[in-house]
Amino acid sequence: MKKKKRTALIQYNAPTTLNFALISFLVLILHFATRGESTAKFFCVYRSPLTDLLTYPRFLTHVLGHSSFAHYSGNIMMMLVLGPTLEERYGSRTILLSIVFTAFISGLIQWLLFPGAALLGASGIVFMMILMASLGGMRSGGIPLTLILVFAIYVGQEIVTAVTQTDNISHLTHIIGGICGAVIGIGLRKGE
Repeated sequence: MKKKKRTALIQYNAPTTLNFALISFLVLILHFATRGESTAKFFCVYRSPLTDLLTYPRFLTHVLGHSSFAHYSGNIMMMLVLGPTLEERYGSRTILLSIVFTAFISGLIQWLLFPGAALLGASGIVFMMILMASLGGMRSGGIPLTLILVFAIYVGQEIVTAVTQTDNISHLTHIIGGICGAVIGIGLRKGE
């Protein structure tokens, strides 16, 4: 008689996405416990001297910091929707490297171009994932219409919002994240 293989009721199905969400939540708790000092020092990127050794890790760690629970939940909810599918398709390591790449590019651009402003949050990562996910229907030799529409609508909306509204949202970071996602996604698809 064969024994039935038992499966766990709850699966840790997307380790990169879930670990990111958990670490970001711990960073948010630390943010509240230190009244924002930990976030300002370690989890947002801003123009700081290159002699400050914390300048370099902040190019990456800024994506873990959030200013409020609403900020955190808005980003993480979208990551929890998109991340598992992307990890299943491309692998957890590839998604981790994509997050690191996008964080570095957006952090470096923020540091270079906006000396008077700080950047934190995972919205660039979310938009990277949105564009990568829209490449799901890509066949060799063609660009999916869904990618073109998502990119056009999304970039168009971000440009219009950036020009017409004053808010505390880095629309450039959304655009950079989307561009990173498109570049990474097309590169991964060509490698298949």
